[in-house]
Amino acid sequence: MKTWNDYKEHVKLIDPEGKKDIEEVENLAAIVSAMIEQRNAMGISQRELAALCGIPQSSVARIESFKTTPNLDTLLKILQPLGLKLTVSRK
Repeated sequence: MKTWNDYKEHVKLIDPEGKKDIEEVENLAAIVSAMIEQRNAMGISQRELAALCGIPQSSVARIESFKTTPNLDTLLKILQPLGLKLTVSRK
């Protein structure tokens, strides 16, 4: 039986555009997951995080549920009070 990961790896091998799309989604998922994990570890609500960032709570909710992709400015506003930083590296 094939798994989702098997399928993703197959697409990455045969479709350069698909590989790029999958890697983009995986990177965003890793960032948002870390954000949620840290917010929960700190014991703060979406509303409290939004207040710390100066953005609406609905924006935090949409980002955490993957209904929207944050722009860099918003992402940095959210990561800062969580004590997280965005790191860019070369492959």
